[in-house]
Amino acid sequence: MAGITNYIKESFEELKNNVTWPIWSEVQRLTVVVAVFSIIFSLAIWGVDTVFSKVIKAYFSWI
Repeated sequence: MAGITNYIKESFEELKNNVTWPIWSEVQRLTVVVAVFSIIFSLAIWGVDTVFSKVIKAYFSWI
């Protein structure tokens, strides 16, 4: 149990002293970039899924 406590204590110390945190404006900018690419990627997956669904329906109606 002491090993887990020591690990958590050292992890917090590492985050506090050795991590370089980005400035707030950079965090906001990168959050917008991630949100935009997530939306674009989800729309692309939706489009491919819709096309494949129509192709499969057409194939089975043809058979």
